[in-house]
Amino acid sequence: MLIYNTTYHVDIAEEDNFLIWVKEVFIPEVIQQEVLQNPRICKILSHSQPDQVNYALQWEVESAAVLHKWHMEYGDYAKKEVTKIFKEKVLSFDTLMKVI
Repeated sequence: MLIYNTTYHVDIAEEDNFLIWVKEVFIPEVIQQEVLQNPRICKILSHSQPDQVNYALQWEVESAAVLHKWHMEYGDYAKKEVTKIFKEKVLSFDTLMKVI
């Protein structure tokens, strides 16, 4: 089992809007694709700056190959949507982890 994690650095003024978008738009869209499963959003309590909050959105994924296919079909669109909606007020990076 792999965990696909995206860490988001969110401008504190956009925190509520970001959470609404993630919960009401992004997660439901991804769930419908039936590739990434069991989403979990976590607020990161360490390493934050005074003007931002950090969140981790984690998904379970069957394999790196399945994740790669998802990225090719949808991943760029998802990143562009975040940029289109939030501009530079939300930055992100991805991490792929293996459950031991």
